[in-house]
Amino acid sequence: MRFYQADPTLENYWRGVILFGNNVASYKFALAHALYDLHPQGQTLITLEALAAPFARHLCAHLQDAPKQTTSSRSQFLDACMQFNQGELSEAQLTEITVKRGFANVIDAFHNVNRAEIGKRFFIDERKTAKGIRLTDDFYRLTESQQFTNLIHETDARWRLVEQAWAMGVSRNLVAVEYDSEQQMLFSRPRDRRINITSCRNSLNGYQKGRCFYCYRDISLTPGDENLADVDHFLPWSLQDKVSNINGVWNLVLACQTCNRGENGKFARIPSLRLLERLHHRNEYFINSRLPLHETLVNQTGSQPAQRHAFLQRAWQTGLNTLMHQWEPVAQGDAIF
Repeated sequence: MRFYQADPTLENYWRGVILFGNNVASYKFALAHALYDLHPQGQTLITLEALAAPFARHLCAHLQDAPKQTTSSRSQFLDACMQFNQGELSEAQLTEITVKRGFANVIDAFHNVNRAEIGKRFFIDERKTAKGIRLTDDFYRLTESQQFTNLIHETDARWRLVEQAWAMGVSRNLVAVEYDSEQQMLFSRPRDRRINITSCRNSLNGYQKGRCFYCYRDISLTPGDENLADVDHFLPWSLQDKVSNINGVWNLVLACQTCNRGENGKFARIPSLRLLERLHHRNEYFINSRLPLHETLVNQTGSQPAQRHAFLQRAWQTGLNTLMHQWEPVAQGDAIF
């Protein structure tokens, strides 16, 4: 897959799982969060009993806000999680049920993307021999990377987006994800009711592989960090009367503060044609990830790649005719998307 072939780092293989793996249940997100929680303990063998507590805890927390966590009509395991939330099961009882029923498919399917296994494994299935999974050196190297904290934010953002798609019935309705520039949040508006979904930064970052869209500097998702990413309109907001839906996800990128508001930053200039091609590729990552950014981008820009490319070209030309000046920064890293 081009996403991690273009930059085959451990972080991007992991993002491949989170962003592009099949979504028939939210268990892979819960498993990822459980592994994030357990990694400081430094143990390579994680028994199912040890894994069960954080795995179930994350699912129970999400069930309180989003009762639909699978595309299946019924799940005995999720029923047990809801019973725990209602005080009908003890934590010990929930752990026992989780060990028996919670990992039936997710451990087998975790590393599969586009019907094939990715080129790295972050754990080995040892349920038959050791009643657990064994974390690999690649997983521990992943936890030591600069991007690790970002991955935690990205996983939860992706989980929230998928939940909203299921809640709205994505097979029957296009999920229009919109952006609130003041709150820096993505939201949807079913039946004229606004629902905040998740942080815009956290949702976009994985598709840019943790780098500034324009110069490839490392960016952060942690509030207060000196490298905290800005959410930027690729085609400037001043074109709102010239370019339709300029506040749409198709036109939002994450930028370092130098590119967005530094002395030689973009401001009200038009990014170069080369950067426009980069935007097209980034948007195609959205399309390939499905649910619900897929639906949003198709609705905003076109059902086929050629239509989407033509949409961007028209919008860019309109912007150039209006604002006249082009801009492109000096690259601060390798071209990875």
